[in-house]
Amino acid sequence: MNSKNWMSGKILAMVLVGALLLILPHFIGGYFIYVITMIFFYGYLGMAWNILGGYAGQFSFGHAAFFGVGAFTSTLLQIHGGVNPWIGMILAGMAGLLLGLFIGYLCFRYGIRGPYFALAMLAFAEMLRLLAMEWMTLRYPLGISIPLKGDSFLDFQFRSKIPYYYICLLMMGAVIYLSHFIEGRKIGSYFKAIRENEDAAEALGINAFRYKLVAMAISSFLTAIGGTFYAQYYLIVEEESVFGPTISIAVLLGPIIGGAGTVLGPVLGGGILEGLSEITRNLLGAYSGVHLMIYGAILISVIIFLPHGILGGLQTAFQKLSKW
Repeated sequence: MNSKNWMSGKILAMVLVGALLLILPHFIGGYFIYVITMIFFYGYLGMAWNILGGYAGQFSFGHAAFFGVGAFTSTLLQIHGGVNPWIGMILAGMAGLLLGLFIGYLCFRYGIRGPYFALAMLAFAEMLRLLAMEWMTLRYPLGISIPLKGDSFLDFQFRSKIPYYYICLLMMGAVIYLSHFIEGRKIGSYFKAIRENEDAAEALGINAFRYKLVAMAISSFLTAIGGTFYAQYYLIVEEESVFGPTISIAVLLGPIIGGAGTVLGPVLGGGILEGLSEITRNLLGAYSGVHLMIYGAILISVIIFLPHGILGGLQTAFQKLSKW
């Protein structure tokens, strides 16, 4: 198959999948709409992490810092400042971006990389969680609740789960396009060069500090926007649910299992994990924590047998088969 036919087939497949996803919520029940929305949501967050951790190679254990800042910023602006949640989402993204630049400057300027960067990110997220916990204990001991305003697009509130499905689908589609754009441009090549060997990349003239900051800014902005969606979806913000390590782990598991540094790997990994999570909760609901054991078993298996993730393993298998 020549490249032109391959590209035409790829575009056709994308159009068919897109059309299917657009009509799907009208043929399934509310529970399945919720599950698929969460697959889109964690796929989106995984791709946001993937720009920094997958393409640029800066592994982060603390993306809950940006997620929580996004959720708190938009919610507090909406409650106390009367800011429209859609505008609050952009402002929350900017708050996450500024935090990302601050953390990135401190870490990258002083040469913190590898496992030390991962631990530094974890420390920042934990510090913000503790600060939020102390503040919430005094001001909002039961969490910050967003007032119900009925079915309103402008207020980002809907009685049906279908609008949230479409919003999350649009968010995921936008980040897929952004990831594809980055991968095919010079900036993507620079990210990959820094990931493979930062010292060699700098020797070739790539400003590693600048491009790592760019990756951090994009990733933190997108993750903070995800925090706003979470707040509007559940209409309550608690420090543990948005700043806790559970969010950081959920964000990075999808790319690791699906394939870090690929466009669709985070979506594949997020879909597998969310699907397994719901199945295990339904089948093994009486055994609390079993789904976490399954997560651990899958993660260990992927790391051992598929070090480049499921998508990377499939690509390698197809390459070998094509040679035959």
